[in-house]
Amino acid sequence: MAEFILEFEKPISELEKKIQEWQRISADNGLNVDEELEMLTRKLEQTKKDIYENLTPWQRVQLARHPQRPYTLDYVNLICSDFLEFHGDRRYRDDAAIVGGFAKIDNRPIMVIGTQKGRDTKENVMRNFGCPHPEGYRKALRLMQVADRAGVPIVCFIDTPGAFPGLASEERHIGEAIAVNLREMFDLSVPILAVVIGEGGSGGALGIGIGNKVLIMENSYYSVITPEGCAAILWDDRSYSAKAAEALKLSAKDLVELKIVDDIIPEPMGGAHRDFNGAAQCVRKAVLKHLNALCKMSPEALKEQRYEKFRHIGNFKEGK
Repeated sequence: MAEFILEFEKPISELEKKIQEWQRISADNGLNVDEELEMLTRKLEQTKKDIYENLTPWQRVQLARHPQRPYTLDYVNLICSDFLEFHGDRRYRDDAAIVGGFAKIDNRPIMVIGTQKGRDTKENVMRNFGCPHPEGYRKALRLMQVADRAGVPIVCFIDTPGAFPGLASEERHIGEAIAVNLREMFDLSVPILAVVIGEGGSGGALGIGIGNKVLIMENSYYSVITPEGCAAILWDDRSYSAKAAEALKLSAKDLVELKIVDDIIPEPMGGAHRDFNGAAQCVRKAVLKHLNALCKMSPEALKEQRYEKFRHIGNFKEGK
């Protein structure tokens, strides 16, 4: 896949190209350019710091959607072993936009479930661009119930712009499928950990997001609607997407302050797409930390904690 450069990343890309050019000149001509390379390297690191430590909510949305960002199966392959994928909802068909199965993390059995996007056009069509149909959520619930019977913790990776809104999805009752998942996940007796690794769009994300703990990666977002959708509704103009992203409070820092998510998983400098292994180890560390704590709780305590967590989201005060 060709390198994908976001608009705000262009200064970084230009410096990286200059460094490569100086390295080529040095190799071809036997010249000592250490001083120039050192200067450019310092400038590159400072530019990265200036850009990535001051990202706007809209820029973080763009990073969350980066086509070279790690997806669910990338994390499964990097931090899990013995992954055994399950297919089908036992009612209609298999939905490739949601993947799941038993796996082990540090030799601990888990049920891993997640939304999955594609890397190219062919795979994106197969994965429906990460937008699940009703059968995807029914498959996810089937696997959760299997995990519940086996007494195995559930880890859900969320990366979807939303559930598929097309006619076929409505015909097979997408709203009902998500609603049933919400209801049934509250009644599971095992620990549930939800991790937003990219996009966390609307009910499509929430359909596998009822966790005892909800974590979010540093450059991910979680929102009731996409910034473009919000801009189209409020201003009748998608060019206001950046303004909508700011108003929606969808970035990791805002979500922690609002107590919608519980913890932020840091990413390597420049985003997860620049360092798959580094990002995966950050996810692994966070998952193990929270699983170790949750697995000490009784089934009834897990249910009560999960219920109370979501019951207290959205508190408000009435003005006079």
